[in-house]
Amino acid sequence: MAHTVLIVDDHPSFRSTARLLLEMEGFDVIGEAPDGMSAIERCGELHPDLVLLDVNLPDIDGFDVASRITGRDDSPTVIMVSSRDPSDFGPLVGRSGARGFIPKGELSGEALTALLR
Repeated sequence: MAHTVLIVDDHPSFRSTARLLLEMEGFDVIGEAPDGMSAIERCGELHPDLVLLDVNLPDIDGFDVASRITGRDDSPTVIMVSSRDPSDFGPLVGRSGARGFIPKGELSGEALTALLR
């Protein structure tokens, strides 16, 4: 079964690239959002299995978004992404409720699947 995915990033070029990559690897991208508030709204509308969530968003940061959309039985799995090094975020990823972190340059279906196990 393909995982349904919501991609959240303020850069249209990254959203487009991530969509193509994930769809080629069997994921079903059901939506996109350019900022944190839109992401929260889209999660409520679309009920994705997985949210690929950028750390740096123009309105609220990805850690706050993750904490708002996780924690319930029907919550999506959240994977954080950033062009910054994962060591820059220390324990923030885990505290936010996100399952893990993937640097944008290393995004792949295989990397996502490894975190979903």
